[in-house]
Amino acid sequence: MRVMTTIPQHDLRQVPDAVRAIEAKGYDGVTTLENRHDPFMPLGVAAVNTERLQLSTGIAIAFARSPMTVANIGWDLQSASNGRFVLGIGSQVKGHNERRFSAPWTPPAPRLREYAQALRAIWNNWKTGEALNFEGEHYRFTLMTPNFTPEPIDSSPPPITVAAVGPAMMKVAGQEYDGARLHAFCTRKYLENIVIPRLQSALDSVGRARESFEISGGGFIATGPDDETVDKALEWVRMRVGFYGSTRAYWPVFEQHGLDDLGHKLNHMSKTDQWDKMTAEVSDDVVRLFAAVGRHDEIAAAIEERFGGISDAVSDSASSELRGSLPAGVIQDIQRIPAAFGGFK
Repeated sequence: MRVMTTIPQHDLRQVPDAVRAIEAKGYDGVTTLENRHDPFMPLGVAAVNTERLQLSTGIAIAFARSPMTVANIGWDLQSASNGRFVLGIGSQVKGHNERRFSAPWTPPAPRLREYAQALRAIWNNWKTGEALNFEGEHYRFTLMTPNFTPEPIDSSPPPITVAAVGPAMMKVAGQEYDGARLHAFCTRKYLENIVIPRLQSALDSVGRARESFEISGGGFIATGPDDETVDKALEWVRMRVGFYGSTRAYWPVFEQHGLDDLGHKLNHMSKTDQWDKMTAEVSDDVVRLFAAVGRHDEIAAAIEERFGGISDAVSDSASSELRGSLPAGVIQDIQRIPAAFGGFK
């Protein structure tokens, strides 16, 4: 199992020291998020200050950017890192697309299928010189002149992974992408009963091997050197469970555990501006469904129990403001947990 963490995104001057320390500790890679800050710029700094770490966006908002723009920055990051960049994209929700990014909204699954196809068509043109002739329902790319063609790179174009929550996106992920980035609002029962069967069905439908498809995430990790730190981390997870649980799109997870009433209650509280009271509605038993919990000397076993046989990669940090700090020995213990993923094809 691979172990990822986050890096500072609010101050690019902090990135060099941070990524060197992360690499020295033995982490497999770093992931950036698109919240308050751009997810690509810190990875450019990380690319030229590390030698081994995988660098990935987890995730960048797709529809706010043309595939051509993303193809350019993905190509540049792959070049700067000597082949260590993994592009992770996602749709975000309708409200954010229309009102935060002023981006038109259409059903995301068909569009994200085409997005990956367009990226690969552009990269194929740059890699092989074959004419660019991509014409889809949402995107059209038929013009590429030498003046706009970037320099060749020795490595392959970046793998592309996608955020997958609903059944339509899980199907697209398994059929079109190199990996699925699962939402943290998942329980093991939901992963076993819903997510993995859907992803495997999608892979089977196009004859793809699970060994070349990476499944990452699917829950939280609450850990620290002592019980007090673990308790603080668990309270942060409790807050996130309450926040996500108020949204109808995530209720299928609650339904696996007969927690439908909790979802309805949290939804009502969100609509009546009771955000500060929602956390108290999430019991200890419920919050532990969503997380691997334990001190540093316990967490590897907890991660294997919670994620083993499902997730190929986990992150000890769900926020660039709350970065992980696993000891090197614990990272090695987690890395020894068997995983199905063997590498991108």
